[in-house]
Amino acid sequence: MTNELDTLLTALYVLVDDHVVPPRVGRGRRPELTDSELITMAVAQVLQRYDSERRWIRHIHADSGWRAMFPAMLGQSGYHKRLKTAQPLLCKAILALAACCPSWFDDMWITDATPVPCGMSRETVKRSDLAGHASYGYCASHSRWYWGLKLYLACAGDGMPVMWCLANPKLGEREVLAALLADNRHFIRNGQVLLADKGFAGKEFKQLTETMGLELLRPDRKDETYRNGNLGSVRQRIESVNQTLKAQLDLEAHGGRTPAGVFTRVTQRLLAMATAIWHNWTTDLTSKRSLIAFDH
Repeated sequence: MTNELDTLLTALYVLVDDHVVPPRVGRGRRPELTDSELITMAVAQVLQRYDSERRWIRHIHADSGWRAMFPAMLGQSGYHKRLKTAQPLLCKAILALAACCPSWFDDMWITDATPVPCGMSRETVKRSDLAGHASYGYCASHSRWYWGLKLYLACAGDGMPVMWCLANPKLGEREVLAALLADNRHFIRNGQVLLADKGFAGKEFKQLTETMGLELLRPDRKDETYRNGNLGSVRQRIESVNQTLKAQLDLEAHGGRTPAGVFTRVTQRLLAMATAIWHNWTTDLTSKRSLIAFDH
């Protein structure tokens, strides 16, 4: 464990314990591993790139530094169950971190959808508990088909997640994004700019965003008159955010086999990225989405 990672996890634990996890009331035995420690451990697992929960728990038991940080350790099964139960707290922690950063007040958000593969074989497709939720989709950027879900993410310019969801890849992108925006309408400020891909073109979708107080900004399509150009330099931001999730936080190696499991593991990775961005803001690091100090 590096000093930078130790500092990040300690700061995260304090924030989560003070502002995310509600105080425990009522009768009953208190758990030895608190929810604040559980969330901190979940972030550490992703930053250390342990896709397997079993290997992660074994690593903590074998390392004296990790044992000192998490003295009340669970087994793999208990950790897995506690983590799935803590889904609302993981989501709440992301928003708490986002609200602490200056980028929360950005006038422009960027949004895109990226594949989340959940299976590689026909037998997996037939037997998986994700049947009915996942489906086949096409990834144009990699020119390949996949079976799984699609992550829709709206974030600030530095990559801090603001709203997100998982959806069947057969659903229309405008339909899913419209539902996501409607569900999180309380976050939208009047005059907010939403930078999207050209796939979100359409008169009805533009009118919908305008009624929410959003100004939709997207690249021009080939059959349109010049309006915004291709916006390549700005669009590259969301592509780099997706690349961080895939290359450094192993989004495509999440290992989830149920709807709740996939959602938990994807949220884990979003929380890890949000934690790094928040910590880099507090330490005045130039590159806000840099994970180099924490991933080894």
